[in-house]
Amino acid sequence: MQKIGFSGTLDPITNGHMWVIGEARSLAEEVVVFLSENSTKAPKFSAEERKAIVLASCAERGWGNVSVQIVKSEYTARVAKRNGVDYLIRGIRSTADFDYENLIQQTNVEVIGGAKTLFVMPPRDLGSVSSSFVKALEGPVGWNWTMKKFVPAPAYQAWILAWLRKEWDSLWRERPHSADWFERVTGASAYGGADRHYHNLDHLVHGLAEIRAWAANTGAAPADVALVKAAFWFHDAVYAHGAGDITNEEASARLWLGSGLEPVAGRADEVATLVRATDHFQGGAIAHPLKDTMLSVDLAILGQEAEVYQAYARGIRAEYAHVPEERYNSQRAQILAHLRGKAEAGTLFADPYFTDTYTGAAIANMGAELALISNR
Repeated sequence: MQKIGFSGTLDPITNGHMWVIGEARSLAEEVVVFLSENSTKAPKFSAEERKAIVLASCAERGWGNVSVQIVKSEYTARVAKRNGVDYLIRGIRSTADFDYENLIQQTNVEVIGGAKTLFVMPPRDLGSVSSSFVKALEGPVGWNWTMKKFVPAPAYQAWILAWLRKEWDSLWRERPHSADWFERVTGASAYGGADRHYHNLDHLVHGLAEIRAWAANTGAAPADVALVKAAFWFHDAVYAHGAGDITNEEASARLWLGSGLEPVAGRADEVATLVRATDHFQGGAIAHPLKDTMLSVDLAILGQEAEVYQAYARGIRAEYAHVPEERYNSQRAQILAHLRGKAEAGTLFADPYFTDTYTGAAIANMGAELALISNR
């Protein structure tokens, strides 16, 4: 078979979609993805953005024989037939899917004279994965790590950037140069840097989701929520290894002060104070009513599920890849022992909400990593 087509809205493309495209590649020399643009729907990404995500996802896997065509206000099966595609391929996950797709197949062939349909059944681990399923994951703490399991990397990257942009705009939409600062903070010189294995965009998403949960569960004042969010956005904006005249946290605080952004009028200095509070060289001398919350948000990763914590530990090691193994293990063990001691004393998370939520898991996670280090 020379050509085979695959159609869908793909908002976003999932690993289930990618599996079907992979099956199509095994059947034909060329795969054409027909991307539907439906004026009655309000997709998260535009058709052009979805096309770019699909192509990037295929390129990541080395699939050079996949092209994408946007279909506007036409029957996909008819467009496919017109472009030399006699068969469309569809994934069937259930009997309900089959009944629906069979009706579409009959309509395509018998009513509009379009391409026929081939049905394939995805493996069990992809049987429930759909765009609507993935969309429903967004929001709660850890949603990004869960989503990452079900979509290709380009789709994941686009999704979290879109989510972060909404969070950013909720604070600074009307501020001059706000969009430029978003690009800078999420870009290659900051959280989006290739050398950011933990202090990266995932860290931003997690922290902001934690702040949302803290606010919802404690009834925090909107102004306080805005201050903590602003501080978290900038607290690791500068993150470099090696000796410098000032610490990364101090450099991040100064970057913030130079941005001209203010989540609450007249309180920009307080945001800088909260950024500096995350610096162990000067944090102890800093006093602010929201300091405990800021530090707890930053440490909340220690109390996540074991799988997430292990990914965090690998990320930290990757960021310190320049440190020899023996030295890293020694210093990491010292830090973990100190933090676990604080957790056991009930003082690791100074904010009561985080103490109640994460202390037990943090003790278990750090204990497991310490045991792993001692066996190396």
